[in-house]
Amino acid sequence: MQRFPASDSLALPAASRRRFVQGLTALTALGVAGAYVRNAWALAASAGPAELRGPDFDLTVDELPVNFTGQARSATVVNGRLPGPVLRVREGDTVTLRVTNRLPEMTTIHWHGVIVPPEMDGVPGISFPGIAPGETFTYRFTLKQSGTYWYHAHTLHEQTGLYGALIVEPRIPDPVVAERDYPVILADWTDENPLQVFLNLKKMGGYYNFAQPTVGDFFDDVQQRGLGAAVDKRRMWNRSRMNPTDYSDVSAATYTYLMNGAPPAGNWTAVAKPGERVRLRFIGAGTATFFDVRIPGLKLTVVGTDGQSVEPVEVDEFRIGPGETYDVIVRLPDDRASTIFAQAMDRSGYARGTLAPRAGMESEVPAPDPRVWLDPVDMMGAMMAMPAMSDMPGMSGGHTGHGMVEMPAKARHARTEYGPGTDMRVDYPRASLDDPGAGLRNNGRRVLTYADLRTLGGALDQRAPQRELELHLTGNMERFMWSLDGVKLNDAKPIHFRHNERLRIVLVNDSTMAHPMHLHGMWSEVESPHGRFQVRKHTVSVQPAQRVSFAVTADAPGRWAFHCHLLYHMAAGMFREVVVA
Repeated sequence: MQRFPASDSLALPAASRRRFVQGLTALTALGVAGAYVRNAWALAASAGPAELRGPDFDLTVDELPVNFTGQARSATVVNGRLPGPVLRVREGDTVTLRVTNRLPEMTTIHWHGVIVPPEMDGVPGISFPGIAPGETFTYRFTLKQSGTYWYHAHTLHEQTGLYGALIVEPRIPDPVVAERDYPVILADWTDENPLQVFLNLKKMGGYYNFAQPTVGDFFDDVQQRGLGAAVDKRRMWNRSRMNPTDYSDVSAATYTYLMNGAPPAGNWTAVAKPGERVRLRFIGAGTATFFDVRIPGLKLTVVGTDGQSVEPVEVDEFRIGPGETYDVIVRLPDDRASTIFAQAMDRSGYARGTLAPRAGMESEVPAPDPRVWLDPVDMMGAMMAMPAMSDMPGMSGGHTGHGMVEMPAKARHARTEYGPGTDMRVDYPRASLDDPGAGLRNNGRRVLTYADLRTLGGALDQRAPQRELELHLTGNMERFMWSLDGVKLNDAKPIHFRHNERLRIVLVNDSTMAHPMHLHGMWSEVESPHGRFQVRKHTVSVQPAQRVSFAVTADAPGRWAFHCHLLYHMAAGMFREVVVA
């Protein structure tokens, strides 16, 4: 298997650049062992990926030729599909999944967000050795929850296509009734070898960032704003040597964005009659991409996140990070098609599909929103709420548009944060949850925030946390070093939870990039800034310079993974082993 090197100083000849083609050619797929030929683009453009119903499954992981960009490449598929088949199971059932590996290297499947025994969790090196070539591993566990989940490799194969939807139907009828039900998997594809992508980032953190400020941009600002304003706009970023456009590590310079396996030109389509309630189960399967999702002209009623039902909230748009899921209800008002639009957070490209009364219909695809710089609040945090700071030259625009940010307690930085692996530390992170995030502020649309989400039924455990653990999300963006508290996985000791204790995890983001943090085996119950239960999640996105806390009940003995769900951040070291004993 290709593994990420442990070294933090990597150097290989730069991969030759190719021109980005966004799904301009027919996507074809060759069947396993040459037994059949299929048009995978046509499959993706139909009502959705293939669907299997449990509780008993046979899944085969193999390679399959694909062509998303005009260049033939090899994808990792499940049962000949990219994405893999939708697995529909039922709460309370004991499911058996026999996974056969026909790849030439080890692989694995992780059941993301599903509470399983540690040996069934699918993380090589933590809970089991992985599935060797030619072997079959049997996963068996009882489903203790319902909702929208997904499965994916916990290796490089996640980038090359090994992922799919896992829908757990509730044993008690779902109060949210819909006539149509579609998983919508958002992903990113690159023709490059994922290892080469990682090596490129190690050589230059901004390798794929083609939106960095230029001299031409400066003169444009001088002409529009005046010299003083143009200089002020850049002063803070220049002094800190930070990049105000560093939203994503990997962009459309190499990525093609997919919706249920179809590139934008593939136009995956969900069919629904006017007036029908349609449940769209959005799954963030991007390895390095946050998507901003909307259906122009239609309201989205959010009814669930990470498999958990929430009080319905109506929005125009929401941001979904890698690992997260959101369930929304939408209706077509008439006989016209509507575009499902999911633009990358860095605005370099998008995935799109169509919600329509009939297959073959299309609607206008909006242009991506203009690229904007990160706001000063994304580097300075709650310091921007201080009048003395927000009035300084170059510090304007720090407010989120939702009122003043409440000043949290000063962050506790570990001594290990003071080293070459950390290029930024936030002393006063912002604690509010009502900020939609960089690129979505004041855009004229109603954008979902964590403050809008309230899990039905409240917290699973009513005990107050007995102790608090503060962890900092740290990195050196130019060197592409990512860690927790300045220490990468290879140099870190496991984190210990006492069995059945209730504890509070405080995450402080000491970087200008958002990080979706995923704790395996246990629920993360996100708290309001005042420590009250807000929403239950399995993946918690922490915005730049933000502080987010969540309560955990350590009721799952064993060894577990806790990591950033940006694949290349995880590979670089933003990962910890958690031991519950």
